[in-house]
Amino acid sequence: MGIRHAAAWVHTPARIVGVTSPNRAKAEEAAAPYGAKVYDSFTALLENVDVVDICTPTHLHHSMVLKAAAAGKHIVCEKPLALTMWQTHEMIAACEAAGVQLLVAHVVRFFPEYAVAKGIVDRGEIGRVGVVRLSRCMFKPARDNPDSWFHDLDKSGGMMFDLMIHDYDFARWVAGDVESVFARNIAPKFPDAAGDHALVILRHTNGALSHVEGGQAYPAPMFLTSLEIAGDQGLIEHRAQSSIPLSIYLHDSGTDAHVQAAVPTSPLERDDDPYVVQIKHFYDVLTGKETNLRVTAADAAAAVQIAIAAIESTRTGRRVMLKDVVS
Repeated sequence: MGIRHAAAWVHTPARIVGVTSPNRAKAEEAAAPYGAKVYDSFTALLENVDVVDICTPTHLHHSMVLKAAAAGKHIVCEKPLALTMWQTHEMIAACEAAGVQLLVAHVVRFFPEYAVAKGIVDRGEIGRVGVVRLSRCMFKPARDNPDSWFHDLDKSGGMMFDLMIHDYDFARWVAGDVESVFARNIAPKFPDAAGDHALVILRHTNGALSHVEGGQAYPAPMFLTSLEIAGDQGLIEHRAQSSIPLSIYLHDSGTDAHVQAAVPTSPLERDDDPYVVQIKHFYDVLTGKETNLRVTAADAAAAVQIAIAAIESTRTGRRVMLKDVVS
């Protein structure tokens, strides 16, 4: 992800100054295309930048964000923001106290189909949202490397945290704040399985429901996603494996029928990379050209809270109220 972010920064006037990583070879690989310097430590890197882009394993985000904020540096941080609520709150508070930006890379908000769907909802074209269905199923990362941080729940949080947080965030973006979470997953019953698979139901404060499916049990390189947003006046549907990227079905009150209308995949060019769009947006925010931040640190914290609640629900078998998730 660090290499992907670096490639995106090239599309802004910013200059990539340096890279640091415990893996020197990886750092050199990331730095080489941009003539950037490889620093031996995060502290040394911070002395020579205006903005730091943190693309490290999730368990490192907390300490690195606190160090960057203390150094007065603006921060881009990969999702999930942190693994606990107290870490999340401490990170946000530190950045606010230091007067620095904390921009969290929830990139699905920048994927064309998801952004267009959000716009359709905001314009009221499908009426009041009642049900959201989201799916994100893929192969297990680093399956052949048992020592990878992905497989350590204390470092990644597991599939329900690291992967499904994309759709928790999107569901909240289109349907509003979440009140409670109920979830089930297969990992406890199939500990030797290739990966985990989960179903999570979010009840939003406005009464809407979101059904979120996530999995890392598919054979590589399969990666399938879908979205469905049902309102009282229409339906938005997208299947990544479909030949129709995005469709909207609007209720015709005159004939009591449904009319299908193809919707452009994006107001952007088809080959625009959502990671580039995201970094361009962050650059504009950092330079004051954009004041409407698409994803806030508070949004990222809410997604962390939903992830914690979902995992707790699988553990207890009960619905978890978000107001009770405080640590």
